[in-house]
Amino acid sequence: MNDFWDFFWLLLWSFAFVAYLMILFQIIGDLFRDHDLSGWWKAVWIIFLIIAPFLTALIYVIARGSGMAQRQAAAIRAARAETDQYIQQTAGQTSPAHQIETAKALLDSGTITQAEFDQLKAKALS
Repeated sequence: MNDFWDFFWLLLWSFAFVAYLMILFQIIGDLFRDHDLSGWWKAVWIIFLIIAPFLTALIYVIARGSGMAQRQAAAIRAARAETDQYIQQTAGQTSPAHQIETAKALLDSGTITQAEFDQLKAKALS
């Protein structure tokens, strides 16, 4: 029975430790994402995270939690916009018109023959 409780407490402490590490890395990422905070204040926060990690993390989340959420939401919006832009660019490159233009450029450069161009054009239009 003692082995069960040892395992239970190990599991509980492991969960708490991983949760703390996630919060710690989130705070450090937020510190470097915040452009309004000077380098000195960032250094002070990191020093206090090293000296008194639990208390500093708690104070940081209470004092700067709303800003953390706003910066995270802005980063997600920026990543989504970049992804959408990339998808739109690559979708345009695979259009039949783009494929025919590419085949025409290959034909003009002498890389492919007229028969191969006609075959690629028919495939792009099908």
